[in-house]
Amino acid sequence: MPVSWTFEGVKRNAPGVTLIIALFASIFALDPHKWANDASPIRLVEPTNATVKSAHWDKGSPSTYMLVLDDGSSVFIDDNRPHLIGSRVTLERVTRDNGFIFYRFPE
Repeated sequence: MPVSWTFEGVKRNAPGVTLIIALFASIFALDPHKWANDASPIRLVEPTNATVKSAHWDKGSPSTYMLVLDDGSSVFIDDNRPHLIGSRVTLERVTRDNGFIFYRFPE
């Protein structure tokens, strides 16, 4: 099947091409934010308590746990170690110099 490079053919494919370019541009635009957060030094580490509500694990990747903090908000945290659903755990609330806050299990 020959490829048609006529103006009509290009015009017909323009919306799809524009959508794909916008998708890739948004993916590349989001990555520098993660790199900036990883490069920013840690300013404060505070212990906090939470309850494990659910777990999702996939072959070859760390388990993702949904935890409910004592203030009622929920967070998702990846960890390779097993945690029982319904158990109380201690987390670390980490604040970076740029204001980014995330939670992690203590080492």
